[in-house]
Amino acid sequence: MAEIPADLNAANAALIEQFRAAGRKLDGRPLLLLTTTGRRSGKQYTNPMMFVRLDDRLLVVASAAGAEHDPDWYRNLAADPDVTVEVDGEQYPAAARPAEGADRDALFERIAGQYPFFNDHQAGIERRIPVVELIRRD
Repeated sequence: MAEIPADLNAANAALIEQFRAAGRKLDGRPLLLLTTTGRRSGKQYTNPMMFVRLDDRLLVVASAAGAEHDPDWYRNLAADPDVTVEVDGEQYPAAARPAEGADRDALFERIAGQYPFFNDHQAGIERRIPVVELIRRD
């Protein structure tokens, strides 16, 4: 299981700066920035995260490196699915839609086939790791 930095906010801030300045990959994996609205604070929060393109779908996985609880960004978009995505040099509004049932299972299986560490994350916890589609709105 991946180590979560002691100061996650500082690590994310550094990664966001690096993303915007020079690169859009993390350890060879594609990276995007997802901005959600805090479910309690109403503030905007931007999180760097790995994404996967499957067919014509842009997907993120709420694994939180195998943590027992869903990440805050996921709980925020569950409360308010209007998000902003920065990817491939573009920034645009999107709707976040968690996959459900057989669709979620099939997507998770395909993603974990490409990135097996997601299987490790799922195996170590009881919660079912969400897969979220980010649907562009223009």
